[in-house]
Amino acid sequence: MSEPRGPNPPDDDQPGGLVYLFDLVSSAGAVVAVGLLLFAISGVWPPLVAIESGSMEPHIDTGDLVFVMDEDRFAGDGAYVDTGVVPANRGADTGYRSFQNDGDVIVFRPDGDSARTPVIHRAMFWVNESENWYDKADPAYIDADSCEELRNCPADSAGFVTKGDNNAGYDQVNGLPSCGPGACDPVRKSWVVGTAETRVPLLGNIRLQLQRALA
Repeated sequence: MSEPRGPNPPDDDQPGGLVYLFDLVSSAGAVVAVGLLLFAISGVWPPLVAIESGSMEPHIDTGDLVFVMDEDRFAGDGAYVDTGVVPANRGADTGYRSFQNDGDVIVFRPDGDSARTPVIHRAMFWVNESENWYDKADPAYIDADSCEELRNCPADSAGFVTKGDNNAGYDQVNGLPSCGPGACDPVRKSWVVGTAETRVPLLGNIRLQLQRALA
């Protein structure tokens, strides 16, 4: 006659704490692996940026997560010499487009200051040092009758004139909040972080909320 059996003993082969720890480490490892893969492809760290404003709407929206690539990798047709960036005026000639418009959208640090929040705007055209670029400008994006009436004209240094697709004027004319009271200088090659390649709608909100929580 068999003896009555008590409650089943705990399964020592799969302790709950170790299983949870394994899942946690596996998830973190997967995130790191994806990040390293994206870095290997893009050559930029971080390879993903969260969009904080609506200056590029409707093509890039607030809260989007944008994949950024080193501008020298896979440069588009019409890239300006030694920059890897296709400005809008050249894109119009070659048919190169990104985010539904001519030319590259670039991520850059205003005035090259790493302490300032990077900006993601479209490169419109290149200007040389001391160049009078009034005739290159689209009259719709300036409020002036001559170079003398424009900020940054003649150009103090060579670089790209940039503009948010949803903004009324060029950054180098109207300025940017991150540039303080003055307007940003033309964007030099060394200030460019990379070119925007694709976006994931709304996913950037997760990063933005985390940043606000840690601020």
